[in-house]
Amino acid sequence: MSGGTVSGVCHGTLGELYQGPLRAGTDPEIAVVSFPVDRHSWVYFTPRTTAGSPRPSALGEKSATAARLFLDHYGLTLPPGDWHTHSELPVGVGMASSTADIVATLRCLFRVFSLPYDTDVVLGVLAGIERADSVFLDEFALYLSGRHRVVRRLGPDIGFHTAYVTEPGTVDTAAVTPLLLDHYRRRSEEYQRCLTDLVKGFDSGDPAAVARAATVSAALSQEVLPKATFGSLRAHRERFGADGIFVAHTGCLAGYLFASRPPAEVKSELSAFLHSLGHQCTFAQGGYG
Repeated sequence: MSGGTVSGVCHGTLGELYQGPLRAGTDPEIAVVSFPVDRHSWVYFTPRTTAGSPRPSALGEKSATAARLFLDHYGLTLPPGDWHTHSELPVGVGMASSTADIVATLRCLFRVFSLPYDTDVVLGVLAGIERADSVFLDEFALYLSGRHRVVRRLGPDIGFHTAYVTEPGTVDTAAVTPLLLDHYRRRSEEYQRCLTDLVKGFDSGDPAAVARAATVSAALSQEVLPKATFGSLRAHRERFGADGIFVAHTGCLAGYLFASRPPAEVKSELSAFLHSLGHQCTFAQGGYG
């Protein structure tokens, strides 16, 4: 370990392009294709070279647990030093802030000890803490969030420009899980068609096809965890030239997917439209392409 500050960084998400069952059946599991966003969580560790009382740890409870599990796994002891954190990811709205904090902490620790980044170790730590998103990867993936299993990698070639709003409130994911699973059983065939179309879109490198499938997934989500703005977004999608709609299925985000950057005039009109619905518009890069 060098004597200077070490950092770990992890992106968050704008909810999901898909959340539903992995396959039709009487015992569905929650599968997700998380939608990465160019917003991040940072974790810093600075070795302490002078005597004195250590500062209180800046790590949150889950990140501190992740650090302990990491050190236990490798049989290591953290040297004296101080943690610092920074995040662009609001808590509780569907941007994977908690998982991003954990992964940033682990990435920082891999660098502190000059260890190669090991996805299996990250998955093991996450499995000991919470249901998670696939932000530990630098590509899209079909992921079983409860079992922490990557079913299929979907590559880094698709990207979108987005315009989105954050609706008020938060969602207790654990509390709504039984409702979601019942909904998946009832609509399993629709979800299967949606997931098939989404994967085909990724396989062919077709962002418009991916956006159409994401819109179907968002519409299915409306039946169990509705977004107040979804109907207006769908009604005006063609007006703004958006390719699709995405939501945080168990969060508070809803917005448009654009395969190409919308011009300034469209951004202005779109912002005014969303303001008329009572929301501030945010623009951000989503995906990787």
